[in-house]
Amino acid sequence: MLAATAAILGLGLFLAACGQSAAPSASTSPSPSPSTPTAHISIKPGGGSRSAGPQKGIAVRVRGGTLVKVSVTTSGDAVKGVLNDSATSWHSQWALNTDTRYTVKVTALDTAGRTVTKTGRFRTLKPKAAFSAQIFQGQGLTYGVGMPVILQFSTPITNKKAVEEALHLWASKRADGAWYWDGSTTLYFRPRAYWPQHTQVRFVGHLDGVEGAPGVYGVHTVRQDFEIGQSLIAVASTSAHHVRIFKDKRLWATWPISTGRPGRDTPNGAYLTIEKQNPAHMVGPDYDLMVPWSVLFTWSGNFMHAAPWSTGSQGYANVSHGCVNLSPEHAQTYYELAVPGDPVTVSGSPVAGKWGDGWTVWFLTWRELLHGSALRKAVKLGPKGSTFVAPSSLPKSRAKAPVGKPRIGNAQAS
Repeated sequence: MLAATAAILGLGLFLAACGQSAAPSASTSPSPSPSTPTAHISIKPGGGSRSAGPQKGIAVRVRGGTLVKVSVTTSGDAVKGVLNDSATSWHSQWALNTDTRYTVKVTALDTAGRTVTKTGRFRTLKPKAAFSAQIFQGQGLTYGVGMPVILQFSTPITNKKAVEEALHLWASKRADGAWYWDGSTTLYFRPRAYWPQHTQVRFVGHLDGVEGAPGVYGVHTVRQDFEIGQSLIAVASTSAHHVRIFKDKRLWATWPISTGRPGRDTPNGAYLTIEKQNPAHMVGPDYDLMVPWSVLFTWSGNFMHAAPWSTGSQGYANVSHGCVNLSPEHAQTYYELAVPGDPVTVSGSPVAGKWGDGWTVWFLTWRELLHGSALRKAVKLGPKGSTFVAPSSLPKSRAKAPVGKPRIGNAQAS
């Protein structure tokens, strides 16, 4: 059994002195007994309800006194709450679990220092329809500095504000960002600038009890811990025929490349590495190859990979089918460093990138990212967790392209 307690510090329990009072006259109302507390506690939901709405949470109030202790006992997730400044009301922080029993015990002091205690019991409703959510990040795995948090929902979400409000992040280093809805079943969290390298991130989606659509409730809490690794950023120019590799936010290498030939141009855009294969089986109208040291960055099949057959053109001409060709030595070096979420920016191409062909959230400007949030709010996060804030309250970002963020309009044709 889990219990969460809200306590008011600095309040002691005092035994009130008993005094004599004159008997009331017939024309006056009788005074309360000096030993009877005058504080009145209300607990909602309560009264043995068996179908309480989980999204509303638990509300506790006291009239004629102050709250000393609120404890919630349940077989579900531990319940945390927030006490107001006057210590007269308390409310649970997140939605309650569905189809779960709760016992709420409240202690308060009246104005004379007398103690009153009240207990409420109820059960939350059992939903007729439910949604689930999956997070892309794997437990304890490492991702690149461009990696968004990716949530996929089993059914379309219409109450997007409630879902956003149920999501919480912690980061070992301070950052800010925003949630972005791509349709009604995919939700991203993207930082405003690239993540600080070597950042520990923890995510909790308090979705159990959230009504994501009319009559459709979340039925589980999503938790995941992952890490942002070293900064590794590739910036490829199709016109200059080279790729610059920035490691630990410094230019580390410049390698010759060959990109898509005319008609098969590699599209511009700020992409992210998705996965790597050694070798990758690549099949097309005029080729069927096992290609070593291959790192995928678009769903349509654009890789950075070894191409020993084009080393004579690398640095001079674009002859590939759309991939970024590297020498075997350079491809192996990049392959061994890369993790999912490392930024790969392509520029200089006559072809624009397509939204959704890969993880393309870095196509978006900060303003566009905010516009995709149902709450239209930014998220500040750090070691103490995350809070929703007005975007205007954030200081101006100092991040600069290419190591801090991609340039604006990066997916447009050159």
